[in-house]
Amino acid sequence: MSSANAKPCRLLVADDHPQILEALALLLEPEGFVLLTARSPALALEVLSQEQVDGVLIDLNYTRDTTSGREGLDLVAAIQRQDAHLPIIVMTAWGNIELAVEAMRCGARDFIQKPWDNARLLTVVRTQLELYTAQKRALWLEAENRILRAEGAPEFIATAATMRPVVELLARIGPSDANVLVTGEHGTGKEVVAQTLHRLSPRAHRTLVAVNTGALPEGTFESEIFGHVKGAFTDARTDRIGRFELANGSTLFLDEIANIPLRQQAKLLRVLETGELERVGSSTTRKVDVRMISATNADLRADAEAGRFRGDLYFRLNTVEIHVPPLRDRREDIPALAAHFLFRYAGRYRRALEGFEPAALQSLLHYAWPGNVRELDHTMERAVLMARGTRIEVADLGLQTARASAQSLDDLSLEQVETILIRKALTRNQGNVSHAAEALGLSRGALYRRIEKYGL
Repeated sequence: MSSANAKPCRLLVADDHPQILEALALLLEPEGFVLLTARSPALALEVLSQEQVDGVLIDLNYTRDTTSGREGLDLVAAIQRQDAHLPIIVMTAWGNIELAVEAMRCGARDFIQKPWDNARLLTVVRTQLELYTAQKRALWLEAENRILRAEGAPEFIATAATMRPVVELLARIGPSDANVLVTGEHGTGKEVVAQTLHRLSPRAHRTLVAVNTGALPEGTFESEIFGHVKGAFTDARTDRIGRFELANGSTLFLDEIANIPLRQQAKLLRVLETGELERVGSSTTRKVDVRMISATNADLRADAEAGRFRGDLYFRLNTVEIHVPPLRDRREDIPALAAHFLFRYAGRYRRALEGFEPAALQSLLHYAWPGNVRELDHTMERAVLMARGTRIEVADLGLQTARASAQSLDDLSLEQVETILIRKALTRNQGNVSHAAEALGLSRGALYRRIEKYGL
């Protein structure tokens, strides 16, 4: 079916007769297919909701003594609604061509008659799955062309296999107005994803309005987001337009969304539901048309279940979720990312640099990167400033600092000690800022400010 290096094709087989499932397993598994089985339409749909498959082979009758095929036709339609591209092959009783034709009208790609001919069944399954693989590859290339090579787009380096779902989602939902929640560890590039979504949308002619809610003092959040009128509070000397109004007709990006105070979440939810807001101190209702993109490194679902975040707001923000993997899970991208940052800073600081010594590149590839892409960015800026020759060396990177705890504390500054402790806490907690802050005895906001200060 495939080369030794290719992933085996996963095929969902649905039939209510165990002996049919056994016979298909005996035929297909030695040919390199991985089979997932279901004995009813409901179980088939449950498997599809939990597993990635490359094709579906289904019977059209499941209730004993029925021959109408209605259950199977409904299943074909349900699968089509979930994934219109997934190849569906149906099995019908010998001679029931009319039912097979009806199934193909509903979205099936081909049919097999029972009892089947082994050679024909293998040919049909292979052909449909190979077409699907080619189609997925074409969709990937289209997404790559639209996103990775878009003129004026933010630099979006994503060649690792783990980044393919991100790119495919960007291509699919970028042109829509859907609210998007971007998740991932601190420093993974969530803002670049938000910028790319905005550029792919019909709102791209307007400026993206970005707010780091983690850096907003709690007392000023409502005024910053919704605006205020003169005299609304002691320091309100003039009217202020909030970020929502600034983003009218455009996209509002709220980073570190988990930091929004609970009492402000209800007001944010109302604006998202109604498109209406009032500035602080005003009773005048203003209409806004805003697409919301938010980002967090917290587990918002867990926070909602624990009562730390409104569940209704979580579901309103999370029409679509895009998870950005940590840098340690996309190491294939490290050389390209490092080169991108190297030449950016070489140009900024007017340094004649040509690339990396092999040992320096190996050091970059083997480092844990608890601060992800942002840490790599700061590391390369430092390396450009520290480089003595025309190529970056291991010493220029300064990655040994993370292991400097073996040194005497007398030799370290307070900032160096803080940096070491923060790196260790982030590493132990897989880059989760909330958990690292708890381990260090700091608030999330305090740790976030230190991360920004030290460029982690």
